[in-house]
Amino acid sequence: MPLQLSEARERAALVSDVRTSVHLDLRSTERFTVEAVIAFDCARPGAATFLELTDGVDVLLNGSPAPYDGERIALRDLATSNEVRVSASLPYVTDGDGMTVTVDPADGERYVCAFTAMDVARKVLPCFDQPDLKTTLDVSVTAPQHWTVLANGREAGRAPAADGEGVRWSFAPTPPISSYVFFVAAGPWVSVTWDEPYSEAAGGTLPFGWHARASQRRQLERDADELRRITSSCFQWFTEAFDPPYAFDDYQQVFTPGLNWGAMEFPGCVAFRDEYLVAGTPTELQRQWLATTIAHEMAHMWFGDLVTMRWWEDTWLNESFADFMGFEVGAEAAGYDGAWVTAALTRKTTGYRADRRRSTHPVAEDAERVPDADTAFANFDMITYAKGNATLRQLGTWLGEDFLAGVNRHLRGHAFGNADLAEFLDALDAETDRDVRDWAQRWLRSTGFDAIEVSREGDVPVLTRHGSRQHRFSVAAFEEDMTPVGSAVVDLADTPLRLEQYAGKVVVPNAGDETFAALRWDAPTWAAIRAGLSRVPDPLTRAVLWWSAIDGVESHEVSLEEFAGLLADHLAAERHPVILESVVAAALRVARIYCTPQDVRPFLDVLGGVAESALDSGVPSLVPCATRTLAGTGADPDLVRGFLTEEADPELRWIAVRRLAELGEAEHIEAEEQRDRSVSGHLAALTARAAVATAEAKAATWDRLMGGDLANHEFTAVSAGFWGWEQSDLVAGYLERYLSDGLALAQRSGQGMGQVIGRAVPHLPLPAAERRRLRDAFAATLARDDVPIVLARWWNDGLDDLDRALSAEVAV
Repeated sequence: MPLQLSEARERAALVSDVRTSVHLDLRSTERFTVEAVIAFDCARPGAATFLELTDGVDVLLNGSPAPYDGERIALRDLATSNEVRVSASLPYVTDGDGMTVTVDPADGERYVCAFTAMDVARKVLPCFDQPDLKTTLDVSVTAPQHWTVLANGREAGRAPAADGEGVRWSFAPTPPISSYVFFVAAGPWVSVTWDEPYSEAAGGTLPFGWHARASQRRQLERDADELRRITSSCFQWFTEAFDPPYAFDDYQQVFTPGLNWGAMEFPGCVAFRDEYLVAGTPTELQRQWLATTIAHEMAHMWFGDLVTMRWWEDTWLNESFADFMGFEVGAEAAGYDGAWVTAALTRKTTGYRADRRRSTHPVAEDAERVPDADTAFANFDMITYAKGNATLRQLGTWLGEDFLAGVNRHLRGHAFGNADLAEFLDALDAETDRDVRDWAQRWLRSTGFDAIEVSREGDVPVLTRHGSRQHRFSVAAFEEDMTPVGSAVVDLADTPLRLEQYAGKVVVPNAGDETFAALRWDAPTWAAIRAGLSRVPDPLTRAVLWWSAIDGVESHEVSLEEFAGLLADHLAAERHPVILESVVAAALRVARIYCTPQDVRPFLDVLGGVAESALDSGVPSLVPCATRTLAGTGADPDLVRGFLTEEADPELRWIAVRRLAELGEAEHIEAEEQRDRSVSGHLAALTARAAVATAEAKAATWDRLMGGDLANHEFTAVSAGFWGWEQSDLVAGYLERYLSDGLALAQRSGQGMGQVIGRAVPHLPLPAAERRRLRDAFAATLARDDVPIVLARWWNDGLDDLDRALSAEVAV
């Protein structure tokens, strides 16, 4: 049973001054052991509450046994000061929810990571598993002799294990942190470490490090200088911009296997999915994403770890801020000046899509609408991340310097504690004379987004807002051939805005992507954009225009044929690597959701032409995207086979192997698997085998997919290969089985695996009749009352995609 808001409030009023000492023994491959002491004070002696812990346990409360039901430890007749002692043997998991074990296929080495996000810490250690009951942590870990152990605190010492087998690692006690950010990562990591200059109060320096699996040594050494440069420059930016000093005593970052999230802000020891450390040559977009993710997680050291929301309705105070800071600091400090281009085409787009869905919700939700932890988990979505990021960017544009001043007041006032929306607004209100409460009501407490319409009165451009929010943004003006002639920052609210100074010109509102609103064009403006998009010199404005075109397809205002024409005419001329890669990815998504089996091949051929133009340009940074596009979508086996060269990077080779499997040539998989025995190679082989275009292979793959034995990343890899581009006939019989079999698997799995199953919604070009049948099956399944909350959230999104694709307005 997930923790209820009412329970959390009652317990927070009762419990205070929590201190936790925990020892973990990770040497066994069967189960790990926990020895923990939790001390805390009680506001009402004689009252009762509970600790969470999943699985077997022996418990003493103040020296006497305490009842335990397998999920909760009953704490009754509490004293003013209390001590709970727990001994437990707990299971490892492979789904990323708890103490996750991974065996590296490259060398057989074992890695163990305590992934504790949301309310998962209970699977690792006894705790008050809610964000507003922070605890100090005094951690020690016994591990095999050749392992390195990382944790929230700075390493304090190592000693031989008491029984002589292995090493006992000790870590310095932490300041108060929430249980959901407890972390331990253990295994034979390879490491790059250094001391970062810091304040004299912190001893002059702090230890920093990057860590990865032993089999990733080459990649870590290849990228070490850049990883250190990004980390150091971001750390300097944050520690200069934010008033509260960095709160922890070191800063480690580790590429972990098995993490369900892209990364996780564990204080002092951040976890990243190990896919970020790519085997081949990273594309510019991959480099941008890694830099912004590093900045995002570092922002959490202040937003989330130092100051934490009280309950999960204010998740945005963690994630929206970190997402915004990730792109801002990625650009300002780390030197990735295309970060906001990346945001415009890969992050913000997901916010618009999420805000159209039936599952949309306010960025800052009412607490009562987040009654339990499972509901909260479903709201870790692109409303919270992408829309929240865009909303804060608009707030910063609106407030100017007062924004950072208010943020610092908020951080100073709640350091090592918890805060909510009202307290954040109090801090802003103290620094600005603008009405931030009205702003918050319109931007944070309501759903949907406005549209900004461009029209003309005579030859004067006019901007009209359709919606309810005040906007501040830049307007770029162009000649009819899209040669720029000027720009201005404007405010737009209820009254239409006449741009007299740009009479006779083409205008693009939100040219710097400062606000969160759709753009709607009059015929002359759209004609100019349609003719001259690629001649717009500013890449961020081009990104805004490309998103407007993609949004036009999804809003049924631009046909697939017209969009394909834009790709052929303007993306083929694009020389900015992030724009090229992002728009290609968006176009592939459009093809999977909106194309039928009859028109998908011509659409993919247009993208093939775009890729060939990129290769012909001679621009090196375009080559990775271009070759991967051709290898992944080509119809000619000879062309695809040509990418299996000795010098090709592993990712390109695997894309080609998968595509050849779709085209009927499965014989390349085994040889490539022998060539690449890494974790990424193992997952890529699963994807390629799932793509094999025979009925027998699909049947065997389906049994494996739904059998319950796959780890989280393995499930994702298999499902990614199953729904092949031109395989609608071959997989038609599995479309509805995805719902029945997926539901059964989710019901016997946890929160994280439910999300993984939900993300595997079949997106592929389908005949209209198949889409209608699948749409009806989704609706019928979601009408049941036994669909887990997290799974239902993803399936409702899948239902939205099917509804949109079937809408009569879509031109196919």
